[in-house]
Amino acid sequence: MSGKHAIFNGKLIDAEQAVLPVQDKEFQYGFGVYESLRVIQGRVVYGEDHIMRLFYSAEGLGLRHPYTSEQVTSYLMLLIEVDAIEDATIRILLMGGMEARLFITVAPLLTYPKSFYNEGIKAIAYNGERYLPQYKTCSLLMNYMALRQASSQGAFEALLVDRNGLILEGTRSNVFAFEEKSVYTAPVSMVLEGVTRDKIIKAAKKLGYRVVFEAPRIEDVLAGRFNELCISSTSMGAMPLSMVDDYTFNSNFSIITAIHTLIRQWELDALH
Repeated sequence: MSGKHAIFNGKLIDAEQAVLPVQDKEFQYGFGVYESLRVIQGRVVYGEDHIMRLFYSAEGLGLRHPYTSEQVTSYLMLLIEVDAIEDATIRILLMGGMEARLFITVAPLLTYPKSFYNEGIKAIAYNGERYLPQYKTCSLLMNYMALRQASSQGAFEALLVDRNGLILEGTRSNVFAFEEKSVYTAPVSMVLEGVTRDKIIKAAKKLGYRVVFEAPRIEDVLAGRFNELCISSTSMGAMPLSMVDDYTFNSNFSIITAIHTLIRQWELDALH
């Protein structure tokens, strides 16, 4: 469900009024931060975690604003109530400037075909590193170019590989590589600490896996070192990769399926 309304600086407005002028310097330079949240059964999933990360990203950029977590939470609740939202994706956008501007908008809940989880998806390797990777910013040109290249090759995602050959993250996801009873993922100093990433780490530990905070090497992936590889995000959960470039994983994705099932169950539990 797409809402008829949006929030601008704490006030309810018509959805089509939630716009920024093209002359806006902060818009042109991408000086903003954002979060995408899931709403299920009229409740925000891990809302406090997302708002905390929004403020963390803003602080990292020196983006000043007057808002508190309690205020943003109340804006979310107002929007959900006014438009009777049951299942949706909500986006919070905080743009900098002389006076910060806060937008909250609603879109249909982003979902993916079951085949993506049963059969896995294809990804490509893309040489590139995000600027200020610890923060969720609006500076997304490289992500766009990488994803466009992936799409042109029939792939769903592009894995960002740094100058040392390390897979840090995807254009819109975190990355996990499984080898026997260990799972490898980049340390938080090198990537965005995702809300879902944290839940996957907890799920892996609960299922008996040792979490190693080392980014997997692309050469090791293409050489077949890892049993399974997955990407993760708020909308995806844990999604298995069937191919990276020309390498195909020979797996039924049992590890990733177990983790995905567990974190989705935790989301439902958190609603009550």
